[in-house]
Amino acid sequence: MRILLAEDDPLLGDGLRAGLRQQGFLVDWVRDGLAAEREIACGNHQAAVLDLGLPLKDGMDVLKSVRHKKITLPILVLTARDAVPDRIKGLNDGADDYVVKPVDLFELGARLRSLVRRAHGHTQDLLTCGALQVDLSARSVMLSGQVVALSMREFDLLHVLMLNAQRVMSREQLEQQLYSWGYEVESNAVEVHIHHLRKKLQADLIQTVRGVGYTLVAAKDIPCRPAA
Repeated sequence: MRILLAEDDPLLGDGLRAGLRQQGFLVDWVRDGLAAEREIACGNHQAAVLDLGLPLKDGMDVLKSVRHKKITLPILVLTARDAVPDRIKGLNDGADDYVVKPVDLFELGARLRSLVRRAHGHTQDLLTCGALQVDLSARSVMLSGQVVALSMREFDLLHVLMLNAQRVMSREQLEQQLYSWGYEVESNAVEVHIHHLRKKLQADLIQTVRGVGYTLVAAKDIPCRPAA
């Protein structure tokens, strides 16, 4: 899950990024409001953590601006402004959640997963598609009741496809969700991960739509084949 972190405090930002990465998030970190607004508008992230006290442009102004542009990215406001009127204003101006510093990193991770899954119409961390189950909090996968071991990148790719089940995702869209800044992406990286998922799950689970991309269909309730 690729998220945007907008926080100008270097120590706090580094701690948040490290803590979220340990929970499986891909984190892109910006340190001012103008950069946050620009990156939110790019549409490369599944959620944003937005501090309000940002330089160049206040986080509240960033929030109002992106909502005025009809950008629906889930945004969690993280701030030291703990007065009730401030929290009400943040929610009324378009925040999807509001957390006061200091925040527990595991709570922050849980809130981000909740925002993303609700944005895709899911109500809990356990995603199902036929006989396939993906537990987002435990980062585990089961097919027909059997545990399937996936690499970090394979799990992230399956997560994106599960959130968008029955929808065709282009290679470019998948790359945007799988790789944060600073990663060198090989031209066939997505194809390689999909090849591995097909071997570990069911060959016809991820279907290729020629010239467009890939889509996930419901897994059949049959015993999982061991990975080759």
